Amino acid sequence: DNKRGSKDLEELDLKGKFRYPKSVQYIKKLISYITFENDIVLDFFAGSGTTGHATLELNKQDGSNRKFILVEQLDEHMAVMKKRMKKALERSGDENFVYLELMKWNENFVEKIQKAKTKEGLKRLWETMKKKAFLSYKVDPKVVDENAKDFKDLSLEDQKRFLLECLDKNHPYVNYSEIDDEEYGVSREDRRINKLFYS
Repeated sequence: DNKRGSKDLEELDLKGKFRYPKSVQYIKKLISYITFENDIVLDFFAGSGTTGHATLELNKQDGSNRKFILVEQLDEHMAVMKKRMKKALERSGDENFVYLELMKWNENFVEKIQKAKTKEGLKRLWETMKKKAFLSYKVDPKVVDENAKDFKDLSLEDQKRFLLECLDKNHPYVNYSEIDDEEYGVSREDRRINKLFYS
């Protein structure tokens, strides 16, 4: 099955871009068994996008109008999936495809902490985090500030680890229910697209 899945990617000029892809034929067969002609197929772990590719091929084969939603969080997987969907759409003759990314919130702070090169940069980042980030309920910013000397004595890597632990892991992205909150700065166009997508 994995060999056939690799061959499927090779036929789309994506050879060697993804390890252990599933076979389009196998997923197409599964989708045909469990869906009706206008169903929505959801894949929460989309990987290289085999489910979307299989849905497109099955629709072309049986004249159905299934839709699909693919969810992926790894950047390297998304890069392969976007290329694959573009090529699979060209082959199927379908042009209706929407690609959306979640708006980062605490995830922005994670990335900035990881990229920081100096302790001074982390200190400035902590000041911003106190005002804008969702902090863990276990973190009292006043206590952290009272112990600033201890924090300063930590190595750069330990400071990074500490700041990462200060973030609430349940708020990496802006929730759909909060997109109208002006604090997040979601543009009018992004709010319109979200509401259209979720309707």
